Amino acid sequence: MDSYGDMNRVLISDDVDSQCVDMLIANGFSVEIDIKLAKQPQEQLIKRLQDVDILIVRSATKVTSSVIEGSPRLKLIGRPGTGTDNIDTEAATRHGILVMNTPGGNTISAAEHTCTLICALARNIPSACASLKTGA
Repeated sequence: MDSYGDMNRVLISDDVDSQCVDMLIANGFSVEIDIKLAKQPQEQLIKRLQDVDILIVRSATKVTSSVIEGSPRLKLIGRPGTGTDNIDTEAATRHGILVMNTPGGNTISAAEHTCTLICALARNIPSACASLKTGA
């Protein structure tokens, strides 16, 4: 028996970092991964969610009101990332399903990338690269 009561079956329908999966397993969760579900008809996702407590998605999986209504055991939708525009949060709230995301989780990396791109532009690296490739 785990410390999370009866909430232990997790379905991951989008590509996530392996550390996420490892952490869930280490904490006693039963984890299923099916990243093909994001491109399948919604009925397939609903079928897979019949005995799932937690759904972890990224941007590709659309969690509509139909998916939520057709998932009787679903208690939590996790989104490793900022946005939740692919999740019908109002329907989730109506059904008592908690929606969690990680705003700011990649803020530092995004800022570092932006600074690097600014430096590249300031040093004319993109045009130098293009010139090098064309032999000009």
